[in-house]
Amino acid sequence: MARLKNTYEKEIIIKLMSKLSLKNKHDVPKILKIILNMGLGEDASDGKKIKACIDDMALIAGQKPIVTKFKQSISNFKTRKGSNAGIKVTLRAQKMYEFMDRLVNIALPRIKDFRGLSSKSIDNSFNYSFGIKEHIIFPEVNFDKVDKIRGLDVTIVTSSKSKEGTLELLKEFNFPLNEKIN
Repeated sequence: MARLKNTYEKEIIIKLMSKLSLKNKHDVPKILKIILNMGLGEDASDGKKIKACIDDMALIAGQKPIVTKFKQSISNFKTRKGSNAGIKVTLRAQKMYEFMDRLVNIALPRIKDFRGLSSKSIDNSFNYSFGIKEHIIFPEVNFDKVDKIRGLDVTIVTSSKSKEGTLELLKEFNFPLNEKIN
């Protein structure tokens, strides 16, 4: 069992029940899945660059990503229906907790001039999203073999019913949230 999942089941549920004044442990917010997304941009038509992106994302996530396609053509963005848009991975269960452990404890502290993540990045469905400008912060990616530094988006989908519940859940998982960043 992943170390973070064990901590969640043994300690975090009890802490959140008291902080959020919940009576049933099944009402406690939990993380359902983590979605990693990397847009390809100009590299979408080059097969070698797509393969490099897929390999890097597979190293980061621990599972092979899928290539997403455009649903419709938009002339201003020079996109065609059915052409490659980006790559994404959805992590659940064991791999989700292992990725989150590596993200919080290893990757985020390696960001240059890192002052914390914004606590305002919670959407109307009470999920938390943020972007990473350099995918090379993950130790799995070999810096010497990377042809171009790319960014990626991380979305943490929760079962929370309020913004406070999502914030408290992330704080219990030791997310480096900065209350001052707006």
